[in-house]
Amino acid sequence: MGVWQGAGVYSESFPDPDMNALVVRSHSSLPWIQSVPHPEVNPVWSLANDAPIESDGRVRLMLDAAEEAICACDSTGKCLFANRSAARILGYDHATELVGRNLHALEHHTRKDGRPYPIEECPMYVGFQSGESAHRDDEVYWRKDGTCFPVEYWSHPIVEGGQTIGAVITFIDITERKKTEEALRRSEEQNRSLLQINNAIITNLTQEALLRSISGSLHRFIGFDRCAITLYQPERDTFKFLAVEGELQSAYFHTGMETRRTETSVGWVFDHLQWRVCGELKESAEFANERRLAKEGIHSICILPMTLQGKCIGTLSFVSRERNRYSEQDASFLQEVANQVVLAIRNMQSYDEIASLKSRLEKENVYLREELRAEHNFEEIVGNSPALLKVLHDVERVAPTDSTVLIFGETGTGKELVARAIHSRSTRNSRALVNVNCSAISAGLVESELFGHVKGAFTGALERRIGRFELAHGGTIFLDEIGELNLETQVKLLRVLQEREFEPVGSSRTVSVDVRVIAATNRNLREAVDAGRFRADLFYRLNVFPMEVPPLRERRSDIPKLVAFMLARLSKRLGKKMEGVSQKSMDHLLSYAWPGNVRELQNVIERAVIVSSEPILQLDKDLIPVAGGRGPESRGDHGTDGVGSSEDTTGLATLMEVERGHILAALQKSGGKIEGVNGAAKILDLHPNTLRHRIQKLGIRAGSHRIS
Repeated sequence: MGVWQGAGVYSESFPDPDMNALVVRSHSSLPWIQSVPHPEVNPVWSLANDAPIESDGRVRLMLDAAEEAICACDSTGKCLFANRSAARILGYDHATELVGRNLHALEHHTRKDGRPYPIEECPMYVGFQSGESAHRDDEVYWRKDGTCFPVEYWSHPIVEGGQTIGAVITFIDITERKKTEEALRRSEEQNRSLLQINNAIITNLTQEALLRSISGSLHRFIGFDRCAITLYQPERDTFKFLAVEGELQSAYFHTGMETRRTETSVGWVFDHLQWRVCGELKESAEFANERRLAKEGIHSICILPMTLQGKCIGTLSFVSRERNRYSEQDASFLQEVANQVVLAIRNMQSYDEIASLKSRLEKENVYLREELRAEHNFEEIVGNSPALLKVLHDVERVAPTDSTVLIFGETGTGKELVARAIHSRSTRNSRALVNVNCSAISAGLVESELFGHVKGAFTGALERRIGRFELAHGGTIFLDEIGELNLETQVKLLRVLQEREFEPVGSSRTVSVDVRVIAATNRNLREAVDAGRFRADLFYRLNVFPMEVPPLRERRSDIPKLVAFMLARLSKRLGKKMEGVSQKSMDHLLSYAWPGNVRELQNVIERAVIVSSEPILQLDKDLIPVAGGRGPESRGDHGTDGVGSSEDTTGLATLMEVERGHILAALQKSGGKIEGVNGAAKILDLHPNTLRHRIQKLGIRAGSHRIS
């Protein structure tokens, strides 16, 4: 078959069935097939040009040996020649199927996005018109079966007599190269994402902020509607949602929620230490949580184990409403993310633990310093009366155990001392005994005081506060005046006693504690239960080992020992040498009923030491009521500022009166001076502001303590 190419060129072509190629013989003074420019691009053409041509068969052999596709066409784009590689890459059985057909219409007719590709816009055709070469690697060629592939092609025009008479086109399939480039690009993006996540781990020390930052870093190349971190709770065999983040909210799956390990795909991932990917939950849901997710419109899930040193501590999960959203490649990348997250969580937990321990130690130190400064009734329990010995025997029996103790007794009998004795003889004596006076805390703050609160939990909560239960972790907590707690707080206290855990005010984080509870009250709790003021279930939880501290009137034989003990302490503290008590004064002490018990006795003795000028203590008639009751005339009328009151119908001085008289005596001794070395606050071992508050509370006027 002969074809006129223009400019006096005539080409004759015929197929060679043995070589599966098209032989082109040019009848011109310059054979165009040997006039291909840029031999460095195609060394095969250089070889064909420089080597001696013995026959057309040699040329065909060289062209067919090339891995690159090689085609020749005329100025209109009609194929004149194609080698074997061209036919193979384009999906044809023989190169002859390409000859005589327009190459653009055959392989370059449509862009990679599916839009038509007019020949007038084809770089090769434009090169034909301008006599310029063309090179592209961002387009596609189309195979015989209708599929396309990324291609890199070169087009070099054949010029004769100043006119373009055709072109030689070479191209290669760059599918693998594009895959490699895409994999490299994706790897770089993933590495950048991992770096961002690592930065997020460093800068975010809260659980919610950590997951929020991770979510923002991943959204650019991993689609999801919600992600979550769950941690395994071994004591309950459950998973707790540490944080949930995403635009798709769920009323069921939320921060703080717990699910059983055996009922969820999270548990399967935890048990098998491998990720779980599912692309169509409605058809393949195997667990209860997956069926619930499917009802929420979720189609795809990807759950990954968070493993540290071969041990799984929880999972990182992603869900999407898009079908088949997550591939194995996505799961592999997200596993790398999970491996970083588990380190962040462990670091976060360590940070929280260190901060908590540091805060607790600081609180314990402050608390212990306050305890040392506080006025305890005694440092030891003094006496050997049968009633007291029974109490001490009970202390010895119950102290080595961890049982809850409920101490009954009137005000001032020394219930706190009994609690201290139990703690000091227990296995927890290396840790603090934390005291809580339930009656001294306002109803609105008692929960915060006991269980702590987080920052922002309520107005005025400017920082996190550790509650008394958390402060007592590993030790003992003494709940004095337990009968004063309101019913709402009683419920939370019951939970602590039953489950050994609680949630601080304003937090969903559960805090587990190991605390021994000792409670005390001067009320009849059984009557309070019957009246509905105290929960019965809490009473029975507290009343494991009840103890009753006897009032001082039931152990009068201990009074001389108590007085001697108090005199020794007060002599040292007040700088006075006291050798004893007169017999008359002791008789008065033994005959008095002591409604305020040991605390009242201590106040009376201290006041007597302050006003005494002799080594033998003589109790003034104003210091102690006469046994059997006294009238106003025997106590003396001090008016509204005196210790006694003419309206007292019981014949006994009240605790407030005793305290008032005690403060008046100290003010009289100091000449009305409150602060300073010789001030009343120093004598009473009180802070000056505390003394001023008590003076105001007791209604003591300035004139009451001026020396006449």
